[in-house]
Amino acid sequence: MNYETTITAEAIDGIPADIGAPASARGPAIPRGVIIGGLAILGLGLAIAAYFALVGGQPVPAGDDNAQAPAVTVITPGQTTVTGEIEAPGTLAARRPMPVGVAGEGGQVLRVLVDAGDWVEAGQVLAVIDRAVQVQQADAQAAQIEVARADAKLAQANLDRALQLVERGFVTKANVDQLTATRDAAVARVKVAEAQLRELRARNERLNIYAPAAGYVLQRNVEPGQTVGAGSGALFTIARGGELELLAQLSEDQLAKLPVGTTATVIPTGTEKRFRGEIWQLAPIIDQASRQGTARIALNWAPELRPGGFATARISSGTVTATILPESAVLADGDGSFVYVIGEDNKAERRAIKTGMVTKAGVVVIEGLTGSERVVLRAGGFLTPGESVNPQPLKS
Repeated sequence: MNYETTITAEAIDGIPADIGAPASARGPAIPRGVIIGGLAILGLGLAIAAYFALVGGQPVPAGDDNAQAPAVTVITPGQTTVTGEIEAPGTLAARRPMPVGVAGEGGQVLRVLVDAGDWVEAGQVLAVIDRAVQVQQADAQAAQIEVARADAKLAQANLDRALQLVERGFVTKANVDQLTATRDAAVARVKVAEAQLRELRARNERLNIYAPAAGYVLQRNVEPGQTVGAGSGALFTIARGGELELLAQLSEDQLAKLPVGTTATVIPTGTEKRFRGEIWQLAPIIDQASRQGTARIALNWAPELRPGGFATARISSGTVTATILPESAVLADGDGSFVYVIGEDNKAERRAIKTGMVTKAGVVVIEGLTGSERVVLRAGGFLTPGESVNPQPLKS
């Protein structure tokens, strides 16, 4: 029995699969270019279908130049009333520092009775200087007073006797005048000796170092055994009444906005504690090098406030109505601060601004915006002026 076998296989290396079949069974031949063209049309159709599926099935309007523009988030910030605040660095110092040195001739220090960090009263002895020689001089002068008093007493007795003998004619008027002058000179010498003794005692008292006023001892620069004199400099430094201050450095514009009496909050470096202060003096001059002036903020004494340390002052400068932007919207370069504003034609426009203080809500814009503009919130650094964009309002 004879059987007819037909083998069907896929094409291999461009050889038709039905090459072994009889010509009558192969059917008409399909050109190769037609097959490739059909596959290309099928792929293009699939790509178009996928695009419309992604854009929601809406065709792109003809002539829409903004269809392919990048999408950016925009905000319309408006205007807000905020409390103005100036932040300035500064150095803590004693408001009225009192350097205390040797008022007298000096000598060797015997005792130092106070140390830095102590509170002292007005007139309190801070240090004692050796006065052994000066005491002997005072004793000698006291003895001279006794001599002068004895001479004055003798002169007075001679004058009294002469006055009794005048009536008898034994003493002339000229003798009486001479004895009177001798008595007056002796009395004067007594007064001179007494004055000299008071001077010596006053000098001796100045050998002690006294506090000129009540206050807080900031520095002690003397030790027992040290020899001090008029050229020794300050032995102690006292903050009168314990009053302190912050020397805050401000720009010319900031100084012009602040009156004396403005309140401030002072935060010392290294602590989160806040201290209330008040501006009691504004610098009458501006430093020509730094173009800054000093605002002196009065502070009450506190252990965390150490003269010489750094602190930051936050000074209230009143309330202002201005536009506030998130920090991501504000850009800056060599020409200053700026933002990108989207116009009615959906094109990015660079807008120069002047910024003020930074608050929790954002950056205060002093000049350049009215608050009604559409401002690019993020990615402004990737835009160029005049570039078309697709603005998207910020969703709350």
